[in-house]
Amino acid sequence: MANISYKDAGVDIDAGNSFVEAIKADVQSTFDSNVIGGIGSFAGAYALPTGYKEPVILSATDGVGTKLKLAIESNIFDTVGIDLVAMCVNDLICNFGTPMFFLDYYATGKLVPQNAKDVVAGIAEGCRRSECSLVGGETAEMPGMYANDDFDLAGFAVGIAERSEMDTVSNVKEGQVIIALPSSGVHSNGYSLVRKLFFDKLEMSLNDDFNGKPLIDTLLTPTRIYVKEFKANRDKIVALAHITGGGIVENLPRVLPEGMRAKITKDAIRVLPIFEFMGQYVDEEEMFRTFNMGVGMILVVDAQDVDAVCNNTDGYVIGEIINGDKGVELI
Repeated sequence: MANISYKDAGVDIDAGNSFVEAIKADVQSTFDSNVIGGIGSFAGAYALPTGYKEPVILSATDGVGTKLKLAIESNIFDTVGIDLVAMCVNDLICNFGTPMFFLDYYATGKLVPQNAKDVVAGIAEGCRRSECSLVGGETAEMPGMYANDDFDLAGFAVGIAERSEMDTVSNVKEGQVIIALPSSGVHSNGYSLVRKLFFDKLEMSLNDDFNGKPLIDTLLTPTRIYVKEFKANRDKIVALAHITGGGIVENLPRVLPEGMRAKITKDAIRVLPIFEFMGQYVDEEEMFRTFNMGVGMILVVDAQDVDAVCNNTDGYVIGEIINGDKGVELI
């Protein structure tokens, strides 16, 4: 009987080594002065930034969900890495954390080096947009666990915050103003419903026209990253809420103390065309509980800071904080 190799079992070590070499330039492009060493070691090392009185390390982890199925079906792999970073770093800033570094986990049935390289290029772009360093990752080739073309992603972001700035909930008070920062699209939540509607119920194809371009271009638009807006306005921001799965109605209450209520004017929300279209087939309440509806991040600010924040971002007012039962009131 002939001997059997790891490659015969479906794992190509040489392909993995070639992949690591191919991504080095993208990874190194994200490094800042705090990165210690390079890639290829057993762990990433990062020096703690100075200037903090009581530094606190924050962490966040997330994935991209079934949006990955659309990337696989369309053979477009260079945007979902941005989504991966965005879902993590956008959470960090909601606790006033400044992203420092990022790690990724890429698992697949069969490693296709070019596809994996495109994914990591997107992760590196997400790190550049969020001004954090990609210091490590893991690529797992697992035949039998995943179908050959399938893969999954997980991301891990680590940030730093001043302990005294982390308790944003206690600073939210009546009379403060709610500012919406627009989303870039569906972001990375609700794609099981998106796929069910467009491809099962409506029987549309990836390349069908939607607002003058292929539908897949709209559906794969990467999640917007809000780190730079946070950094530029942090001294005027009272609280932030990342609008992910659950929409405004379930994410905004996470930054409200007991006895405070968010009153949102629905007509003030600049709903994106993709949500207007889906709203023809999905109940409004379900839309607001599933999607961001065009609002990717919410800022709570004092009334005197509204103009300054809006002038320094593309944000706009959608509501206010009032006394009442903790929750969101859509009027």
